[in-house]
Amino acid sequence: MSDKLDSYKAKRDFSATPEPDTERRPRPDEAAPGAGDLPRFVVQEHHARRLHWDLRLERDGVLASWALPKGVPPDPKVNHLAVPTEDHPLSYLDFTGDIPTGSYGAGTMMIWDRGTYDCHKWDGREVIVTLHGERVDGRYALFRTGEGRWMIHRMDPPQDPEREPMPEHLAPMLASSSEILPTDDGRWGYEIKWDGVRMIAFVAGGTVKLQGRRLLDATTRYPELRGLGDVVSSHEVVLDGEVVALDDEGRPDFGKLQQRMNVAEGSALRRVLREVPVVYMLFDVLYLDGHLTIALPYTERRRLLEGLSLSDSSWQTPTYHVGDGAALLDATRARGLEGLVAKRLDSVYRPGRRSPSWVKVKNVNRQDLVVGGWLSGQGNRSGRLGALLVGYHDGGELRYAGRVGSGFTDQELERLDGLLAPLARATSPFTPPPPLPAEVTRQGHFVEPTLVAEVAFSEWTHLGTLRAPRYKGMRTDVDPRAVARDDV
Repeated sequence: MSDKLDSYKAKRDFSATPEPDTERRPRPDEAAPGAGDLPRFVVQEHHARRLHWDLRLERDGVLASWALPKGVPPDPKVNHLAVPTEDHPLSYLDFTGDIPTGSYGAGTMMIWDRGTYDCHKWDGREVIVTLHGERVDGRYALFRTGEGRWMIHRMDPPQDPEREPMPEHLAPMLASSSEILPTDDGRWGYEIKWDGVRMIAFVAGGTVKLQGRRLLDATTRYPELRGLGDVVSSHEVVLDGEVVALDDEGRPDFGKLQQRMNVAEGSALRRVLREVPVVYMLFDVLYLDGHLTIALPYTERRRLLEGLSLSDSSWQTPTYHVGDGAALLDATRARGLEGLVAKRLDSVYRPGRRSPSWVKVKNVNRQDLVVGGWLSGQGNRSGRLGALLVGYHDGGELRYAGRVGSGFTDQELERLDGLLAPLARATSPFTPPPPLPAEVTRQGHFVEPTLVAEVAFSEWTHLGTLRAPRYKGMRTDVDPRAVARDDV
């Protein structure tokens, strides 16, 4: 047995780690099973440098061990990687504790499941067992796929016959616009409207994948959200929320967020990660542990979300309030926030749909608009961009909505010059009505309508253009073809 545990002993300093020393005499409950007893197994959740799970099977006086980066697969449709590790002593069957920094396997170890197992096959290339645990009960195969590489596969149907695989994509549900709050106030839940980027998080096996409104992968842009994988741990969950950057008073600042939206790697990401941290404001759960939750009412989804207790410096679960919409809207106005989103308490989640069951009421009007061109500046802006020409889609046509000439920093003007130059075209992309102003017709520089800007404004004029518009930033998360005028 000492030969089998030599590797285990060589990797550990037992004066520093609380892990069991192989020389300790086992307690009675750690003794090898008697004739006819089933051998034991344990699955330990290991919060090391990277979260993983360790499967250990009692065999020939030791625990044969595999590290499972994504845990034990609950569904036969998905195989998980299994990395063989050194044999462990039987006393490891009930080990929990903190392995100190600097030690091999440093991190927190806790028992995720344990029980007994039946062995059907065990050789150098394949191990087939039936696990009888509290959380895992089923037939599994561990099989070798290459040098030092194994996989684990569930061979029988999942314990839950109604289990559904986690979806690969889910488009976020969208809110309709309104100038007033719902009249039947007590049937609605109210949430703060966050001025940021909508993001769906797919969390499973300690990993996090982020998708925006256009279903594009945004995971590398927000590395501080990877920690959700550790916190969610053994759950499989799809979350909905808004990524925001906060100012010194804790208010969302879309201008600051602009610095994060288009940076995904390298030194630029490391710099902006320090200067502009983000927070993921969570407000919905769409899938949880094998079941889509989108058909559940809003109140039940919120209960499930709050049960996950997701609160940290990089993610929060803000509360919602039933009723008192007018008082809450006044409070957001006093704090300089964008407004409220009202959600019917009995509403289901409709992916990719704009629904009257969710209503956004804004303190300041904002609109996503397609950039169709620009005007040259004058005075201190001579020779560079002076105003963006923007519009929205209506019946397949791009309607002109006005020009936006304020709200730009010098740095943003320089960035926009670089974005617009390669998109130049000779003709206007706008279709009347309304007709283009003479100045735009004569002096406008037109571009392919592929960029989207967020614009704040006071109201729509009777001509269908913006009054007092102010540039807030570019929206890389919005499909320009889907930009239509809000009802407000």
